[in-house]
Amino acid sequence: MNSPTFFSPAATSSLNHRPNPLLSTPSAHGTSFHRRPPHLVPGGAARRPALPPVRASDSTTPAAASSSGAVAVLADEEEKAAEGKIGARVRVKVPLKVYHVPKVPEMDLCGMEGVLKHYVGVWKGKRISANLPYKVQFITEVEGRGPVKFFAHIKEDEFEYLD
Repeated sequence: MNSPTFFSPAATSSLNHRPNPLLSTPSAHGTSFHRRPPHLVPGGAARRPALPPVRASDSTTPAAASSSGAVAVLADEEEKAAEGKIGARVRVKVPLKVYHVPKVPEMDLCGMEGVLKHYVGVWKGKRISANLPYKVQFITEVEGRGPVKFFAHIKEDEFEYLD
């Protein structure tokens, strides 16, 4: 296995069935399928054409800018309307079971009251597709543990405002 013929150039060249395009040289006619890219030719980095600088105004069309601005304004208005409701007391009005309260296998939120803590339908000024956009904090008594605080994400049609 460690014989000199195993590592000889003749032995390794017989293993190469296809020419390597990065190592081949152009043909005598100057055009070849197997040409070295300009940056692999010695001194080729200096011959590579420079790319033109890209400006933000080149990539954004006026129509795209106006439509994204309109969406941002709507998202901002929606966020401000939801932010005004933050801190409001709410009551869950539909049967809704959650399974993430620690040491409680299942909890029905129907009729429970909580505090609206956060609206997650807008993130960094952009509207996102949160299917449960309201984060509500609940506090409930659990046998053997006392009061337990937990959060649940719910839709607007699943609760009613108490204030």
